Amino acid sequence: MTRLTKPISDCFIRVYSRTRCNTLVLTAILALLLCAPATAGTSQTFGDYTIHYSAFTSDLLQPNMAKMYKIVRSKNRAILSISIQKKALTPVGTPVKANVKVEATNLTGQLKNINIREVDEGAAVYYISEFHVAHEEILDFTLTATAKEFEKPLVVKFRQQFYTK
Repeated sequence: MTRLTKPISDCFIRVYSRTRCNTLVLTAILALLLCAPATAGTSQTFGDYTIHYSAFTSDLLQPNMAKMYKIVRSKNRAILSISIQKKALTPVGTPVKANVKVEATNLTGQLKNINIREVDEGAAVYYISEFHVAHEEILDFTLTATAKEFEKPLVVKFRQQFYTK
């Protein structure tokens, strides 16, 4: 894979002017850029532990995934997904079970009810929550994870805006 060292606009022009394969790459890049505002997903590392988190409207889930996890698909419902990994020799890391609590407030300071449930699939452990959102609603999240192997609680704060229309 080539590393981009020039302005992104130059790369788009070059990709666009090349073969059909490159046109597909351009389409994929544009699709990712268009989807970016719809979801927040990132991670934060604390020593040997990394918390991965993502917030998005549940209508983005594939129907079979929603059914498997008993999640209602709707533009007005959001999902928060959290996983905690401990560094390991494998690229993925080792899943960590923890007590995860989440607080979310909107810009007027109203507290959202965020109930977390644990999903343990053996090789993967993650925490999910469903909650209602309004169009263009902005929520400030505070995730707190505690476990006996952590020296202190791990805290992640992030802001997410949801688009329902």
